[in-house]
Amino acid sequence: MSHSVLIGRLADLLGSDHVLTGEAELSPYLVDWRGRYRGAAICVVRPPDTAAVSAVVRACFDAGVAIVPQGGNTSLCGAATPAAGGETVVVSLARLNRVRAIDPANHTITVEAGCLLHAVQDAAAAAGRLFPLSLAAEGSCQIGGNLSTNAGGVHVLRYGNARDLALGLEVVLPGGEIWNGLRGLRKDNTGYDLKQLFIGAEGTLGIITAAVLKLFPLPRAVATAWLAIDSPALAVRLLGELLERFGAALTACELVSEVALGLVCRHLPGPHPRVTASPWHLLIELSAGGDEQRLRAELADFLAEAIDRGAIRDAVLAQSGEQAARLWALRENVGEAERREGPSIKHDVSLPISRLAEFIERADRALGEAFPDIRQVTFGHVGDGNLHYNQSKADTAGSVAFLAEQPAVDRLVHDLVDELGGSISAEHGIGQLKRHELLRYRSAVEIELMRALKRTLDPRGLMNPGKLL
Repeated sequence: MSHSVLIGRLADLLGSDHVLTGEAELSPYLVDWRGRYRGAAICVVRPPDTAAVSAVVRACFDAGVAIVPQGGNTSLCGAATPAAGGETVVVSLARLNRVRAIDPANHTITVEAGCLLHAVQDAAAAAGRLFPLSLAAEGSCQIGGNLSTNAGGVHVLRYGNARDLALGLEVVLPGGEIWNGLRGLRKDNTGYDLKQLFIGAEGTLGIITAAVLKLFPLPRAVATAWLAIDSPALAVRLLGELLERFGAALTACELVSEVALGLVCRHLPGPHPRVTASPWHLLIELSAGGDEQRLRAELADFLAEAIDRGAIRDAVLAQSGEQAARLWALRENVGEAERREGPSIKHDVSLPISRLAEFIERADRALGEAFPDIRQVTFGHVGDGNLHYNQSKADTAGSVAFLAEQPAVDRLVHDLVDELGGSISAEHGIGQLKRHELLRYRSAVEIELMRALKRTLDPRGLMNPGKLL
């Protein structure tokens, strides 16, 4: 089937307005958020519902044309960007944006894959419930992409990754068949847990079109504080103390270096909260169902004790939701500030929490010796062991040249991560960026198991080729 014939068939299915072929129309769908990958495509299609996705996939299957599923296109690893060859159809899920059902008594919400993450949060809140997945990109990322990459975010410490928040899925398979697994059950021991095959698979096994997600009670009390500290080792120690003192009320524990904070203050509009200068910072959040003033008082007591014994230099305890939001903006805008600063080499790694400080100390030293004038921009989720460990030079021209050193930088960082029992991808996935690295750090048995799954579900290799494997 020629490309023109396929385009005509897709236009018959969706209407010509939703089959994009012009250069200007295609452009936003063909480049990743970081501007690192630029691909090409036969066309971009925008189906309105699961039946239409199925029809599109079947048409592409019949034509032997590969498919690249795309949500909000916020991937940091090029997972949603087609290859440069242009022999693919990009399937945008943006029009699948309906909340199908909310069951407050079952604490579940059923949503389509194109729902923006913040829209899912808002729909849950309107029903008096919390959907806890929270990312810096929540205003633009879509829940289907969050599930396809097993997104993490700032609340994994308490609520888990996207994988832990999904009870059921609806998926269009590579031949166009629809698997309806939209079950809102917390116990379902009837064989293989098929939904887990598609969560984190980056669209290589099928297209997630809808999901049943867990909800939680809305917290009535929230306490947020920004701590100035001396080292990552102290951050890990404070995390343990906070867990012992507050248990499950500890919702988030985020580490930010002074360098990362400086980029936010330089590139993002203020006014910014006034926090004490310090080599490292810790943002913590408690949430509970009780009285907010009491929760803040308990956190204030903890902070005062920590200051008295020298565990922290200083602390800012938010006295309102607005103040808390301003503190959170310091953390959540690090990625955007980095983007505005210029090119950088990024690592999304996870380690046992007990090895975080050792990793930062050893990696900083090794990279500093190998690459003079390197700048470390380190931040992340100390509560779950996930660091965003990024490198650049102080000037844009130097950073552009530095990108050529990425293979050597990656080797130093990833080898140390592996030595310390960690993972080279914590929450961003593999995409195009790390597929060769995956072969180095996952065993031959694991790689063959993944390839066997791919061959079984997608024998023609048409689902998001060139990603993950």
